[in-house]
Amino acid sequence: MAITGDGTAAEGALPLHAGATANRTPAPAAAVSEDCEAQNIGYRGPTACAAAGITYRQLDYWARTGLVEPSIRPAYGSGTQRLYSFRDVVVLKIVKRLLDTGVSLQNIRTAVQHLRSRGLADLTRMTLMSDGATVYECTSPDQVVDLLQGGQGVFGIAVGVVWRDVEGALSQLHGERVDTGETLVGKNPHDELARRRNRAG
Repeated sequence: MAITGDGTAAEGALPLHAGATANRTPAPAAAVSEDCEAQNIGYRGPTACAAAGITYRQLDYWARTGLVEPSIRPAYGSGTQRLYSFRDVVVLKIVKRLLDTGVSLQNIRTAVQHLRSRGLADLTRMTLMSDGATVYECTSPDQVVDLLQGGQGVFGIAVGVVWRDVEGALSQLHGERVDTGETLVGKNPHDELARRRNRAG
C-alpha cells in the first residue's frame, strides 16, 4: 500500500495511500510481543525513548501533535505518565528512521496509520521502501527488487528487524502491568528501587 496519493507502485509493491488499509488476514503474532499485548504490558516515556532511540522531547512533541500517541494511556495532565504499547515503540523507531531519511511528515503520518492497522506478525514480514516521495509496502524480496529496478526504492526499512531490535531493547528495560501498575524488571536490571517496589506492593 502507498503512503502518498501521487506515486505509482512497481508491480507487486503496494504504495501506501492515506486512508488505505490492507485486506489481509493477520497471521499470529510472535510469542514475546503477543505476550506483551495480551498481558497489557506498557512502557513509560523514558523506556520507550531508550528502546526507540529518540529523545524525550521528540516523544513529547509527537504525542502532542498526534503523530504517535500512546495507545495504552495518554498523559492527562501533570502527574500522569504516558504508557506505550510494544507496537507503539516499534512505530516510534520506524518514525525516527523515516524522518532521518527525509520522508515528509504527511507521508509519515499515513505510514503510522497503516502500521497501526496491521497485525504484529504482518509487521515482521514487511519492508517499507521509499523514493523520498512515496512509501511502499513490500512483503517479498521480489517486490523490493522490482522497486529498486524501477528506480523507486532509494532506501528501505525492514520492519521485522526494527521489531526484533525493539523487542531486545525492551527485554533489558522495565515495563509496567496496566492492570496492577506492577513494575516488570528487565533481564539485566540495575534498578533496585523497582525490585523493592514490587516486594512492597
